[in-house]
Amino acid sequence: MPRLEIAEDGFRLDDRPFRIISGGLHYFRVHPEQWADRLRKARLLGLNTVETYVPWNLHAPRPGEFRLDGGLDLPRFLDLAAAEDLHVLLRPGPYICAEWEGGGLPPWLLAQDGIELRSRDPRFLEAVDGYLAALLPPLKPYLSGADGPIIAVQLENEYGAYGNDTGYLADLAGLLRTHGVDVPLFTCDQPADLARGGLDGVLRTVNFGSRAEEGLDRLSRLQPAGPRMCSEFWIGWFDRWGGIHTTRDAADAAADLDRLLATGASVNIYMFHGGTNFGFTNGANDKGTYRPTVTSYDYDALLDEAGDPTPKYEAFRETIARYAPVPDEPIPAPGPKLAPTVVELDTSAALFDQVELFGRPVLTDRPLTMEELGQSVGFVLYGTELPAAGPAVLRVDEVRDRAQVFVDGQPVGVLERENHEHALAFVVPRSGARLAILVENQGRVNYGPGIHDRKGLLGRVTVNDEEPAGWSSSPLPLDRIDDLAVAPAGPLVGPAFHRGSFELDRPADGYLALDGWTKGHAWINGFPLGRYWSRGPQTTLYVPAPVLRPGRNEITVLELHATTTRTVELRDRPGLGPDQD
Repeated sequence: MPRLEIAEDGFRLDDRPFRIISGGLHYFRVHPEQWADRLRKARLLGLNTVETYVPWNLHAPRPGEFRLDGGLDLPRFLDLAAAEDLHVLLRPGPYICAEWEGGGLPPWLLAQDGIELRSRDPRFLEAVDGYLAALLPPLKPYLSGADGPIIAVQLENEYGAYGNDTGYLADLAGLLRTHGVDVPLFTCDQPADLARGGLDGVLRTVNFGSRAEEGLDRLSRLQPAGPRMCSEFWIGWFDRWGGIHTTRDAADAAADLDRLLATGASVNIYMFHGGTNFGFTNGANDKGTYRPTVTSYDYDALLDEAGDPTPKYEAFRETIARYAPVPDEPIPAPGPKLAPTVVELDTSAALFDQVELFGRPVLTDRPLTMEELGQSVGFVLYGTELPAAGPAVLRVDEVRDRAQVFVDGQPVGVLERENHEHALAFVVPRSGARLAILVENQGRVNYGPGIHDRKGLLGRVTVNDEEPAGWSSSPLPLDRIDDLAVAPAGPLVGPAFHRGSFELDRPADGYLALDGWTKGHAWINGFPLGRYWSRGPQTTLYVPAPVLRPGRNEITVLELHATTTRTVELRDRPGLGPDQD
């Protein structure tokens, strides 16, 4: 593929004027067997480029380890993009935000006391160097200089909203070049942060969702020559637990796209297809109050969570056709969906009886953080002995993020970071009673200074103002559930796994509804669908067709509290919650 050039009058490709018309499509939020479908629909929209982040934390789950397999096979994704004649904007971080767990920064970095992320801290830069040394060599054949689809690479991500150390950005640029990136680099920032987040010699781009002329004018004042581009044209938004489902009118968004394209600028539509925060991958925000992001990353995008074109797809296709060629092919029809099916979950297992399946408890004089345990996501179960019977007050400096408290296996209350809760009163029934605290990582903060987001029980933990003498800290990453010792369902107190099966003639996309369930996680055939919570707005979990199989299929649900029913339902449509007014 031809090489992208940055000229004073705009982008040039193969020495011809070129406008980037791109859409966001994160391979790690889409089942790999569905990549080809989504990329084909990008081409049919009229896009000539797709954009993707690269999540460092998934590719390098532990220090010294690097994965490019399965759903992380980025070279395969790039091959599929090239097969559709799509260019690629690659955004490798190291920080990506993306409403993703920790902004893509691996949590093992936080096992080092005092480390400063997104800085010139030598420990951070050494880790970034190792990451890029593992990521970039396999991608060299995919750079446009080697006839590959990658035409540009982003340097950091909205850094101006976090810091202003150009030395740090220069270090990153040097590392990218050292590890073989020979295509143009670019930065992206919101209009007010453009000066802080850029680096001389690197193309600046701007992010916004409306007022295109104003945003582009601010970019031009700082960068008078060269291409003008909106690297994130926000056409929807993400949701948080306890909020409302955010939508944006298709005609309104298309009108703003029209105004943007009328200026001659390039664009990356964020998002073309949002996808799903499968498993434990959602991030969170904390601007004074911690707010975890929901499982769905539908984003009110052009393709919905199942990859079906929305009315916004049609509106954007009509708009793009005024400025660029659009394939003379019909808009793709929605894919097949599962027939509504009720499934009984007829076997169960108490979570606390399965603890040693996931890791051995570590005995110390204080609760260990998740990072100290070498764990990324999931839960930690803390335990200690209570010395005396009678009234007790548990106090915790910091709960990260949600703690369920038990005495001798009986639930006595919940402490939530979101509600700024630090204390809980209960009665201890006997001397030597066992205090257990199950702490859930609900998603590391992905934006702002809160990215230094260690998980578990932080600081002092006291009972009646005394620190218990000994603690066990048991990691529960819930990364393997095949060996659960389930038995015919009966009454269980506390968190429990529930399992059942159903038969299918032919797999298709669907949605798992958990009406009557409270809070927890769900899997189908061992594939982690993500979190559910009666708090909403989301009431279903997307089930990709490739995780299903003809014949028998298995559903596992971890319910953290209680349920009014033993059944769940597979449906043919999503429940993302009531829209905003």
